Amino acid sequence: MYKSVLALAIAAILSGCNPAPEQTTTSVPQPAVATEAAISETARLNQWFEEKYEQQLQQSPLQMTFLGRKDKYDQVDDTTVAAEDAQLAWLGATVAELKASFDYTKLEPEAQTSYDVWIYQYEQAKEGVNFRSNAYIFTQMQGIHAMLPQIMINFHKVDTAEDMQAYVKRIEGISVAITQLLERAQNNSRHDVRPPRFAYDGVLQQINNLLNGAPFTDSEQDIPLWSDAKGKIAALVKEDKLTDEQAKQLTDETRAALHSHFLPAYNALKQWLEQDIAKTDAIATGVGKQPNGKAYYDYQLKVSTTTNLTAEQIHQIGLDEVARLTDEMIAIKNQVGFNGGLKDFFRFIKQDDQFYYPDTDAGREGYLEDSRQYLAFIEEKLPQYFGILPKADLIVKRVEPFREQPGAAQHYFPGTPDGARPGIYYAHLSDMRAMPKNEMEAIAYHEGSPGHHMQISIAQELTTVPTFRTQAGFTAYVEGWALYSELLAKEMGAYQNPYSDFGRLITEMWRAVRLVVDTGLHSKGWTEQQAIDYFLDKTPIAEGAVISEVRRYIVWPGQATAYKIGMIKILQLRDKARQQLGDSFDIRAFHDTVLSGGALPLDVLEKRVDNWIASVKSR
Repeated sequence: MYKSVLALAIAAILSGCNPAPEQTTTSVPQPAVATEAAISETARLNQWFEEKYEQQLQQSPLQMTFLGRKDKYDQVDDTTVAAEDAQLAWLGATVAELKASFDYTKLEPEAQTSYDVWIYQYEQAKEGVNFRSNAYIFTQMQGIHAMLPQIMINFHKVDTAEDMQAYVKRIEGISVAITQLLERAQNNSRHDVRPPRFAYDGVLQQINNLLNGAPFTDSEQDIPLWSDAKGKIAALVKEDKLTDEQAKQLTDETRAALHSHFLPAYNALKQWLEQDIAKTDAIATGVGKQPNGKAYYDYQLKVSTTTNLTAEQIHQIGLDEVARLTDEMIAIKNQVGFNGGLKDFFRFIKQDDQFYYPDTDAGREGYLEDSRQYLAFIEEKLPQYFGILPKADLIVKRVEPFREQPGAAQHYFPGTPDGARPGIYYAHLSDMRAMPKNEMEAIAYHEGSPGHHMQISIAQELTTVPTFRTQAGFTAYVEGWALYSELLAKEMGAYQNPYSDFGRLITEMWRAVRLVVDTGLHSKGWTEQQAIDYFLDKTPIAEGAVISEVRRYIVWPGQATAYKIGMIKILQLRDKARQQLGDSFDIRAFHDTVLSGGALPLDVLEKRVDNWIASVKSR
């Protein structure tokens, strides 16, 4: 799963929604003849986009940190409604300026796409204002309370004493942001909008993980931020960038900031959650019961899928896909000679020790190392299927202990656009029985290459589009590509073991079930247990992972539908291109066309592929 996780979480919470190519081909859609007027208007527009995107970035210090920059390094984003209104007003003004200052008909096709996407993002954000009070602010899944410390630990790089001083200042900024968001959660609760009880329980556990330890208690174990800060200060001393006296001063200032700001803000959040939890639903359902809940869910589906598909249509697509994948599962069951029905095979897959690593440190390292080997295999195959390849490296690592959850989904964090920080494939490994061997190959391809790492890295490294498009995140495109990549890896020669191929079907079934379950929860009134029961009936996924998944869908309505909808669209576009181009179809050229424009709404992606098909036909 992905997006700029920071940007996605902040945007989802606050709005109520939830680079040069290394190798290139000539397949990217281009006009047959670029007129001088089009080139001139396009160049002017691209410069305008660079200026506006920089202004937009300056409104988010954390996003700049996420991109590897140190602008406003001692600041944290303003998360108030007033700040959100100001940012939206600024964006609206840019749209008015865009329409008044540029002639759409004089732009090259790529520039027209940029024009359309800029306006699309504004219209989406503007519509989201209607649903601010429907948003769940603190949840076990998207919780910004856990994300802010994570950003400090993983993305606030400390190279100098000044960087560490900024770190200390940001501890205060985090505390202000938590206080602002608490006020928004309290306001939404007055509209009877609060996540179910399990979400509060999860947030409280995460807060305890952030607060239990030194310097807040007399413990040999440090809280995550204190441990991180001390490690970064020690590294500066080791590199002779700090004297012992300076290190002591920064250590004292960090301790003081944690006591004076971080602890009070998180304690206030904790106390409110403990007081409010009695008003939460013990039996969890979807957002349909909220005031304006149906319209909110319809909006969430529109945002997540970038389509106008209704909940009923998505539900039916899910049912059809579940039926198709069930037949494919039965075929593999028969291929391996299993004597029994599909449910029996599910039990075998779930219970037999051969499909699991030991629940030990060695077992966890085995999972990580084997994932690296799968990715190394696919890396050698990439040039046969792609002309454009990413520059950024990819590493595989375990999720940090303070945010690790048994059975939670693996996920990807992108590197920096300049390649200085690699992309990271994270795995939750606290419960190895929730991490079966037969599914790990498909998940590695989804999160790594040819999935998220490849798509996001290529997008960030593009120089052929304005910078804002290199950071765009449309979930249906991003997650649709990653799910498509699981199937593509099979075409590239992966899944030699039929049980791993069965695991691929499991992960695709997982996404098909999401269409049924997400719409069931939020538009048909299903309870959490109904959703869990359906999931367990259709897949051999461990119950712990299923519970974690269903709870994710409940607090993040609509998002889970994007994966399968996006994959289906990419496959449809590939089939269309094959049918229309015949022997002229080139899989490398198709993939370069899809990836070389960054993430796009699905209808814009279709237009892009259609332009490429037309350009090939005209040669």
